[in-house]
Amino acid sequence: MRPGWDEYFMEIARSVGTRATCPRAAVGCVIVRDHRILTTGYNGSPRHVAHCTEVGCLVVNDHCVRTTHAEANAIVQGALHGVSLAGSTAYCTHQPCLGCSKLLISVGVLKIVYETPYPDAIAMNLLAEAGVASVHFATLEGART
Repeated sequence: MRPGWDEYFMEIARSVGTRATCPRAAVGCVIVRDHRILTTGYNGSPRHVAHCTEVGCLVVNDHCVRTTHAEANAIVQGALHGVSLAGSTAYCTHQPCLGCSKLLISVGVLKIVYETPYPDAIAMNLLAEAGVASVHFATLEGART
């Protein structure tokens, strides 16, 4: 059976997440507009910095600070390659954190579809205030898990 667009892009986000280099979470993000992939990102270290899989995680307050989040990496790819993300949708394997939510708002993402909840009331409030739709993948019609 042919998947719908949401299912198709979420499956790609899952696949992108397999490239993650932090063993704490395999997170993937795909940013699309008009059914076309603009950028992808996964959680991993910045350029020229050793990955967690090579030297271990750098954990502060229960978060790995060596890792750049998947959503931020997808945004960086747009910046590096001159791709505007305005008017796009982000498909994320995990609900974006506060920092990534602010970045997604700032680059003009209009909708976020996420699979795994990451409860953050402040992030959700900012997204709502900015008019960015945040949708749990499981609630979409035709979504298969």
